[in-house]
Amino acid sequence: MHMRTSSRIAAAVVAAAFAQAALAQGYPSKPVRVIVPFTPGSATDILGRVVSEKLATSTGQPFIVENRPGAGGTIGTGQVAKSAPDGYTLVVVSSGHVTNPVLYADRLTYELKDLAGVAPLGSLPSVLIAAPETGAKTVKDLVDQMKANPGKFNFGSAGIGSAAHVNTEKFKASVGFDAVHIPLKGTPEILAEVSSNRVHWALVPLVSSIPMIQGGRVVPLAVSTPKRSPRLPDVPTMAEAGFPGGEYIFWVGVLAPAGTPKDIVDRLNTEMMKAMEMPDVRERIAKLGVEPMPMSPAQFDALILEEARVLGPIMKAAGVKGG
Repeated sequence: MHMRTSSRIAAAVVAAAFAQAALAQGYPSKPVRVIVPFTPGSATDILGRVVSEKLATSTGQPFIVENRPGAGGTIGTGQVAKSAPDGYTLVVVSSGHVTNPVLYADRLTYELKDLAGVAPLGSLPSVLIAAPETGAKTVKDLVDQMKANPGKFNFGSAGIGSAAHVNTEKFKASVGFDAVHIPLKGTPEILAEVSSNRVHWALVPLVSSIPMIQGGRVVPLAVSTPKRSPRLPDVPTMAEAGFPGGEYIFWVGVLAPAGTPKDIVDRLNTEMMKAMEMPDVRERIAKLGVEPMPMSPAQFDALILEEARVLGPIMKAAGVKGG
């Protein structure tokens, strides 16, 4: 009896595997919705649209991008988390996704485990800049000034819970200093405030800051990536500057509802990785400062869990709440 039961279980597993493979071979057989939980024109939106265009061509089915902004991306992400796990509803998120369970703990309608990693679309390096009037030429200069004058220095970000804010809180926690948070609308506003000396320093997307750096209107102190940027070869990394806790990678990636068949997730990952390697796509994303970030779904899931483990407690300890 035991052997017969085991055989039935084995047969059921094999049948399920064949059914899943057959489903993936016929996928997609209808349009796929791609939710971007941010406003049009953001880096997340642009990357989502670029890859969706290529997937529509490679699969023969439309990948329709829909913007559902609000509450740090949690509204649109929550809709996808509750969607059928069949590969026909996807969401494009940024690295802020990992800290949203802390920022929006009182109103989040989903958990990180309700979504599965499909593929990261790329990373955007950041640079720590200072206002000229601070006189800071290195990260140590700035940190020494802030430690000597607690609460008198401020920093800018693109809003509460934004990647720049998370990056900064991680940096502050690793070094142990205090500074006043000035939330702004976005990167252009941050650059304008720092160059005018109304905001003392900030972590901003590298590519957006280059014109002001070259014009001497802001002072670059370090890049937040593990390696130096070829665009700013003379600017050290945070680790080289003596502050490895300031390293942070802002990424954009695609998720699907948990339980989406593995073969479908794997196919989507393969198609997305191919799309991001196409010469025209590489050229287009390079202008945004985006660097390729090839990973398998399992590796992407592991990255999300590890960042949530590290960054969640930092944001909680800082008492940060989403607006």
